[in-house]
Amino acid sequence: MQNQSLAQAVGPNFSIAAMQQAQMHALQVLQQLADQMQPGMTEQQACALALKLLQQAGAEQHWHPPIVRFGHNTAKIYSEASDAAVLLQAEDIFFVDIGPVFAGHEADVGATYCLGHNPVHRKVQQAVHQVFDQVAAHWRQTGCSGEALYQFAAEAAARYGMQLNHQIKGHRVGDFPHKLYASGQLGGCDGEVRSGIWVLEIQLLDPTSGFGGFVEQVLF
Repeated sequence: MQNQSLAQAVGPNFSIAAMQQAQMHALQVLQQLADQMQPGMTEQQACALALKLLQQAGAEQHWHPPIVRFGHNTAKIYSEASDAAVLLQAEDIFFVDIGPVFAGHEADVGATYCLGHNPVHRKVQQAVHQVFDQVAAHWRQTGCSGEALYQFAAEAAARYGMQLNHQIKGHRVGDFPHKLYASGQLGGCDGEVRSGIWVLEIQLLDPTSGFGGFVEQVLF
């Protein structure tokens, strides 16, 4: 349970249109980054490339730094340290999470990608993106609370033989810095989930292979 007035608050410069524009810019950079990933890269090199591409795209700053996970590091959450010895392989799975600020508004996007055609990697990638799409569609169709949304997410993950990471349950964004006005976890929101201010995060684990997948976007 969380204070709903605090959880839903925005700053004086908040604009849904600006949030949508920031999200669009971030998604474009995310795809550019994925297209430039090469075998042999370290996660640190990938993060540096993300920062370079975001600067070129006009990002003013970052409300959180880029996060990149390769291989079995994809099972780790954002607060866990990666195994720095892991390099991107020619056949590999990886995810990227970026949080740039455009025009004073915070984007937050993440997605899972594969190099090569390993069927296990592809299974995880497809599952996490499909579960994300189903959960987002469920919110749009029902307007359910964040708590109910993550219950639905766990059930959707199980249908793919995956485990939902219950430590990752979405969060607030807004006009920068949103933390001056709002806090809270989407999965703890038992009231209205307003469009344009909540990030849906889905992180799954394949218990058989040990690989994970991650997708996030702002709900509109």
